[in-house]
Amino acid sequence: MQLAGCPFQEITTGDFEFSVSDGGIPHPICLVAHELGSGRVHRLWEDDLRKRSAPPYPCGPDTLFVAYYSSAELGCHLALDWPLPTNVLDLYVEFRNLTNGRRPSNGDGLLGALTYFGFPAMDVEEKESMRRLALRGGPWTAQERNALLTYCESDVVALAQLLPRMEPYLDVPRAVHRGRFMRAAARIEHIGVPLDTETLGRLQRDRDAIQAHLIGAVDEQYGIFEGKSFRSDRFAAWLARNAIPWPYSAGGRLALDDETFREMSRRYPLVKPLRELRATLAQLRLLELPVGPDGRNRVLLSAFRSRTGRNQPSNSRFIFGTPSWLRRLIRPPEGFGVAYLDWAQQEFGIAAALSGDTTMLSAYNSGDPYLAFAQQAGAAPHHATKESHGVIREQFKACALGVLYGMGVSSLARQINQPEAWARQLLALHQATYWTFWQWSDRLVDYAMIHSRVHTVFGWTLHVIANANVRTIRNFPMQATGAEMLRLACCLATERGIRVCAPVHDAILIEAPLDELDAAVATARRAMDEASRVVLDGFTLRTECTAARFPKRFDEPRGRAMWDRVMGIIQRLDAEQPARGGPPDRPSRGLEPGPPVDTRSISSLSTKEGCHERS
Repeated sequence: MQLAGCPFQEITTGDFEFSVSDGGIPHPICLVAHELGSGRVHRLWEDDLRKRSAPPYPCGPDTLFVAYYSSAELGCHLALDWPLPTNVLDLYVEFRNLTNGRRPSNGDGLLGALTYFGFPAMDVEEKESMRRLALRGGPWTAQERNALLTYCESDVVALAQLLPRMEPYLDVPRAVHRGRFMRAAARIEHIGVPLDTETLGRLQRDRDAIQAHLIGAVDEQYGIFEGKSFRSDRFAAWLARNAIPWPYSAGGRLALDDETFREMSRRYPLVKPLRELRATLAQLRLLELPVGPDGRNRVLLSAFRSRTGRNQPSNSRFIFGTPSWLRRLIRPPEGFGVAYLDWAQQEFGIAAALSGDTTMLSAYNSGDPYLAFAQQAGAAPHHATKESHGVIREQFKACALGVLYGMGVSSLARQINQPEAWARQLLALHQATYWTFWQWSDRLVDYAMIHSRVHTVFGWTLHVIANANVRTIRNFPMQATGAEMLRLACCLATERGIRVCAPVHDAILIEAPLDELDAAVATARRAMDEASRVVLDGFTLRTECTAARFPKRFDEPRGRAMWDRVMGIIQRLDAEQPARGGPPDRPSRGLEPGPPVDTRSISSLSTKEGCHERS
């Protein structure tokens, strides 16, 4: 079989069945692969798989490997220490691209794709029973082995049927480029993020006591909690005493969601410690990060899962989905260091580059686009600095970023805690200062409405349906282009031998032996610079870097205060242990000294640092 424009000598459809422990790497059970050109069929059980040093099918530059959510199959390659196929076509990714924004009725799994194209699909319950059998692990009876191989082969046959039906919709070179990222994703998922498992275990084991101490430290000035329960009637009474008007839900009750607390914290600073307490208690309750036996947090990256094509790993299972203070659990193993590299003001820079707005580009190149915006708009003098005009800079920053999300007057006013008249003036200043950007954005919306789609330079497409949200359309180019940039950077870095532990929205976390860390950072920076230039037609976004060398840990300034408070609580618990007949007064090796618990507030820091070593 040949695909238009790409004369591969051989195309192979393949599928593995495997089991995997929480946070571990896959354990391949069996493999079925069909070579569509030669007609060869490979059915291998785990014993045969582990005897091989390479796949039974060709993987060279003139061949194509086809799978559905291929990082799973490629992860099995890595678990078996097999080379990865040079070219990958992932029909999951291409089905997502074909239906992105349209919401296919049966989902975007393999069964959903088969149904979409009119093929009969395996019964859902039968498929789930086979998955449960694979996850159960061996030993298997001869009947179970045959059932798993037959089930595995049914997916391979389905891929061979699906491929020609999808071919007319495929832009094969760009599809293979997306498959290139699935190769990178498999490597990243295989490496994982190194964690301080001793401290993580302590946080999980003592979460009840930690929560009780935090409540005692903060609720003394509020009187809202009863034990660990937040009492809405007490909260209503506290609001009345402090004359704070609080929003209500559609059901007529006080709105107690975190977004409401966040917005009200901006208007009424007295609410902020209470909001942070509630968020921290929830975070501790959900602290169930999957960690493999080697101490690494591994999760499915859920590549291309969002409408903009960004990864969507589970926030509760991914260390970078947790609050900033918990990210201090990231610690390189002995003899290694980690480095976090991110693009500075990525979305602002993307908007400037895509729109070609020279004034906006000048603001980005100044190094502080938000202060530059205020200066360009005449709201701050040319000699202004972040320190001298911090308040006005934050307001113009909120406006500059909010515009990219289609933020309106009311939302911006709430964001900056200012009257709507000033928010309206800020938006007018943005339109006047960056009028080329606004013309480009308006043309983009017109194009999307006329053609019912909008896409990135590499072809990731959002299909625009009736009554589409214009804000979503305006924001798509910045988010989706950022995703393209991150994917290409991950491809370049992993292909150049860099151990990428995680992609994080606009950043990557890498690790390397201590004597190689500086060189690895330089290589990763070059990969990010190159990705920026390729995606933005020659424009290079700045990158910032922070590094931590063993025994130091990863740190974000925003979370340092909360981390210190929690570590202080744990030290207090250690000191109390002898009195309770517990273990001796000796802190765990993974813990760090923390200051006494501040009973006045649990506010966290919010500064952003540049390139430096973490402490």
